[in-house]
Amino acid sequence: MTTTPQDFPASFRHVRLELAREKDHPGGDSRYGYDLLVPLDTESRIDPAEWKPHQAACRVRHFQDGESDRIGRLRRKPGGTWYFDYEAGPADDEIGFHFDQERFVPGEYVSIRRGGETHTYQVVKVGPI
Repeated sequence: MTTTPQDFPASFRHVRLELAREKDHPGGDSRYGYDLLVPLDTESRIDPAEWKPHQAACRVRHFQDGESDRIGRLRRKPGGTWYFDYEAGPADDEIGFHFDQERFVPGEYVSIRRGGETHTYQVVKVGPI
């Protein structure tokens, strides 16, 4: 079955995150990042009320130079912590630092904890699906 843009609620957006400036990447790096399909509210924050009935549609694609893309889902822990889930079990989970408070608008920065390290990403695109 193919999913089309009409299959998503109007609040869903394509959000692209790219690695921001850090020690090994002083200019940032567009070859490292995430593509998200998520519902955003009127303040450009992830909308938990819209996420809940549409969890299966909330996708993440992690891309990194030299590695295969990883496809997962946006999940939420009790207490409100957002995370990316790729496979069963917590070993590969990536935590969105304060994603419940972050605004996903171009130019903003968000942090994601992956493999025991936290990296900062810049929101470079927010658009319709």
